[in-house]
Amino acid sequence: MNNLNRTTVKVGARLPIKIVQFGEGNFLRAFVDYVVDRLNTEADFNGGVVVVQPLNGGLIPTINAQEGLYTLFMRGIKKGELIDEKRVISSVQKGVNPYSDYQEFLALAEEESLEFLISNTTESGIAYNAEDKGYASCPSSFPGKVTALLHKRYVHFNGAEDKGLAVIPCELINHNADTLKEIVLQYAKDWDLGQEFIAWIENHNHFHNTLVDRIVPGYPKDDLASYEDRLDYKDKLIVAAEIFLLWVIEGDDRLLEKIPFHKIDENVLVVKDMQPYRTRKVRILNGAHTAVVPLSIMYGNTTVKEIMDDAVTSAFLKQAVFEEINPILPLPQAEVDDFAEEVFDRFRNPFIKHLLSSIALNSISKFKVRVLPSLLDYQDKFGKLPLHLTFSFACLIRFYKGDWKGTALPVQDDAQVVDFFKTLWSTNDYAIISEKTLSHTAFWDEDLTQVPGLSQNVAKALEMMDTFGIVEGLNKFSEESKVVG
Repeated sequence: MNNLNRTTVKVGARLPIKIVQFGEGNFLRAFVDYVVDRLNTEADFNGGVVVVQPLNGGLIPTINAQEGLYTLFMRGIKKGELIDEKRVISSVQKGVNPYSDYQEFLALAEEESLEFLISNTTESGIAYNAEDKGYASCPSSFPGKVTALLHKRYVHFNGAEDKGLAVIPCELINHNADTLKEIVLQYAKDWDLGQEFIAWIENHNHFHNTLVDRIVPGYPKDDLASYEDRLDYKDKLIVAAEIFLLWVIEGDDRLLEKIPFHKIDENVLVVKDMQPYRTRKVRILNGAHTAVVPLSIMYGNTTVKEIMDDAVTSAFLKQAVFEEINPILPLPQAEVDDFAEEVFDRFRNPFIKHLLSSIALNSISKFKVRVLPSLLDYQDKFGKLPLHLTFSFACLIRFYKGDWKGTALPVQDDAQVVDFFKTLWSTNDYAIISEKTLSHTAFWDEDLTQVPGLSQNVAKALEMMDTFGIVEGLNKFSEESKVVG
């Protein structure tokens, strides 16, 4: 069997370089490079990607050996239908390692056709490093490399206004582009690159904040044979991903004129403000996970798919999302409901085994960010507490006791959090446990005992589930609670 290359699969001619991409990992190859591949085949984008290795060690030799090609398998459920597709991605033209050939990296700045800089260097990648003193040699930080590339381009094209780049970082931090730009400008000042260069960055390079979402398990080493059996060539860069994809980019029609996302049937949104979409993702996708996991573990489930397959836990989850989370989100109801249905399809994906014990890591801090805002917003809007999210809050507190009917629970958190609940649960007084937890401002940044009825109802829910179990406890709690909707 032949190795994968451009002769093996007979792909088209090499493409002009339009994108410099920092990061060669599974996510970018299953996300950005896939989208670019579709733009090339369906929207006449005609844009090639050069992949830059952000760390000293990576996949560049293998990428170049396969001439940028690899196979992407996309598997999951979409609108109830099982999808299992594969596609050879040909948008990547080559890889560059700036640590072994720094001049080749800097030469990318001279590409006439270059228009975009895209990245995913992990959340810690967009960071300032005071040890980067200039770019005579390769800067260690990702923003330092960006500064070097931009200044080299500025000098080579004599500050031409039309040679600035659209910078689209995909790191999972809020305001990722704003943060990157701030650090690049700091380096420009530190390295004395001149006020004119700074003005060129400010006025002729455009930094676009983003939100990205796709589960990418990556190289399927645990089930490799089943993937290789579907190929007639050898591929060392196979990538497995779910069907769902979401890419929200802050921008306008000028960006779409450069890169026509709207011409392909893919979930790429160019919007003025991405924050409502970030809130939607955090509240529905992440919030649904966090809200239902403690309850589901105590109920007996072990994976996300089991939650969806079980009548009790799936009903609880759907009611929490559709009746208590979605109605208070700042987007059209139909839009958030459609997103929630997509989320549930993702949860049902038989190709991904997502363990609840993994999601349960640091559940207190996750609940604060992902679920508590929905609970409080619901109370503010409707003047009563949301039934399922209130019961979920009680399940969270009960989970931190560490055992459920003789079975150890997978509590994983900072020692001070675990110790707090260990001491508190030694009282075995539901009212005290509820009051002390809700008033612990180190957890919530506010005293939640001031929320009308919350402490009393959390205590009642704790008592109901301990006395009657999860299912009957929820039923009893629903019947007896007076201020819960």
